[in-house]
Amino acid sequence: MAGRTIPQERPPDSTESRPLVRDDIKFAQSKIAAFQYVTVAIFVFLITGYWDLQVLKEEIFKAKAQQNQIKSLPVPAPRGRILDRDGRVIVDNHSSYRLILSRESLREEHIAPIAMGLNLDADELMRKVDRFRKQPTYFTIPLKEDLTPDELTFVEAHRGDDAFPEMELIRSQHRLYPRDGVAAHLLGYTGEINDAELNSQEFAKHNPGEIIGKMGIERFYNDVLSGIDGQRQVRVDNRMNTREVLGIKEAQPGRDLRLTIDLDLQVVAELAMEGKSGAVVALDPRNGEVLALVSTPAYDPNHFVGRINAREWRALNENPNLPLLNRAIQAQLAPGSTFKPIMALAGLEEGVIDETTTVFCPGSATYYGRTFKCHKKGGHGTVNLHRALAQSCDVFFYMVGNRLGIDKIAKYAEMAGLGKETGIDLPHEKAGVVPSSAWKVRRYREKWYAGETISVSIGQGALTVTPIQLAHAIGGIVTGGVWMRPHLVKDEKQTVPARKAELNLENVNRVMYGMYAVVNEGGTGAGSRIPGVEFSGKTGSAQRASNEFMKKKDPSADYRDDGWFVGFAPRSQPEIVVAALFEHGEHGDLAAPIVRDVIKAWHDKKIRLERPRPAPSLAKALSPLQPLSGSPAR
Repeated sequence: MAGRTIPQERPPDSTESRPLVRDDIKFAQSKIAAFQYVTVAIFVFLITGYWDLQVLKEEIFKAKAQQNQIKSLPVPAPRGRILDRDGRVIVDNHSSYRLILSRESLREEHIAPIAMGLNLDADELMRKVDRFRKQPTYFTIPLKEDLTPDELTFVEAHRGDDAFPEMELIRSQHRLYPRDGVAAHLLGYTGEINDAELNSQEFAKHNPGEIIGKMGIERFYNDVLSGIDGQRQVRVDNRMNTREVLGIKEAQPGRDLRLTIDLDLQVVAELAMEGKSGAVVALDPRNGEVLALVSTPAYDPNHFVGRINAREWRALNENPNLPLLNRAIQAQLAPGSTFKPIMALAGLEEGVIDETTTVFCPGSATYYGRTFKCHKKGGHGTVNLHRALAQSCDVFFYMVGNRLGIDKIAKYAEMAGLGKETGIDLPHEKAGVVPSSAWKVRRYREKWYAGETISVSIGQGALTVTPIQLAHAIGGIVTGGVWMRPHLVKDEKQTVPARKAELNLENVNRVMYGMYAVVNEGGTGAGSRIPGVEFSGKTGSAQRASNEFMKKKDPSADYRDDGWFVGFAPRSQPEIVVAALFEHGEHGDLAAPIVRDVIKAWHDKKIRLERPRPAPSLAKALSPLQPLSGSPAR
């Protein structure tokens, strides 16, 4: 081993590791520099943003901040009043409070206690809140109208800082209708717009929560009666409590509406129908102005002001007497013998009868193998047209109808306006039915049998009319074949007839003379004669069901005949026509006094207004109780 050299390890060369250390240091320094640059950039960006917010756009964002402190509340516009033809107020407004919920500060956990405090249904209120979720937040939620003193106390006690700041009280005008349902179906009522109405074209321009006309005049003339709501801007604190009123944009009230209705005649007709089911319509046949329109039983529109509760609404809908039905324009019933003047005119115009035509009435007649009875069991003996109208002889008009045929009967019924709406300015009018051979094929896919015509001849069978149609039809006949469209607004000018027919005026006079005999010559309406008044008319009794059905009828149902009467005055140049329906009244002579009372009230008022007034004496003219010309009354 001696002399052998052992190899030695070479020490590490320090010059080889030096470049690696420098690379690490450079990499770390570059990362630090990048971080510093990013930090500076972010800082500069933030400084620039703050400069933009606080210096360059200070006024813009200051205004927005102020807007967050400003809340707009609606100022409801009062609806226009409804007046009668003489300017007397029928529907007015009264000042009260409306409670709304502000959606900016609405908290859902408050809904249940608010509903409890105001005797509202919490689930229903929650559903109402849900309906507003898709609406802009500036739409407030109407909660309750016309608050009572107890409800006002609850609101004032619970809308402070720590209670329910979403509750807002606003002053509003609410409807005040006549008491006891007077003119209820004519006037209608108002209420909060619902989802179905919001989606209809009729109310397309309205918003959720608004009050609209729901029925009657209130609905038909809603755009006229509705005003334009105003706005009240207030400054609120962070808890949405009002601290300052900034400004008020006044609401624009709706227009007043003057009706053709004579309040005196309306009240008389209402009293005449007290305790009865039916309707009364009085109109001026010369221009179509409706003087009175009554439907009973009625409802009280004041119960709908604000919001009718579910119990009352259910009671109205389930009432078997149908108080919500406007019988004046919606009751479609057989007219009975009040249809005979139209039959008489058709027979005369078509030449199948004249004033000398006679028929022997033994109490019944046989057509097509079937016996049709007259209302008088012993019969009327030999009758002509004049006596047949006066005594309402069914056998005579069976003959007229058989000679005319159903299609000619339909021609004159439609000429008089039956079978279609009159066009009166009220919603939901019904058209009634005028049967014909084409109608039966269209409706039942069956031919018309001649035996069916006999029943239609005396206002039975498939024929149905409404009280407004009957008054309108007879009004056009007694004015010589001119039918003016019935209307309820006084300012509406009627210059063009709805229809006009070229009638033989001698035939018209024969029909009118027969109707005069009904009341004044011992006819079926003799008990309603008015001394000194040329009052003419026609009675009618109409079956609710056929004799075959009556044998199997439900004992609890009322199938008594309906009583009708239609009358006019004076005999020459009539100025008023009145039709009355007395449901289950059994006989037309029991409906006649209703029309008599209205005609009498009209006549008495006309005489009173036409009577010249005595000139005031000089002493009375200078009485200290009366102001001198130009001086204000004290």
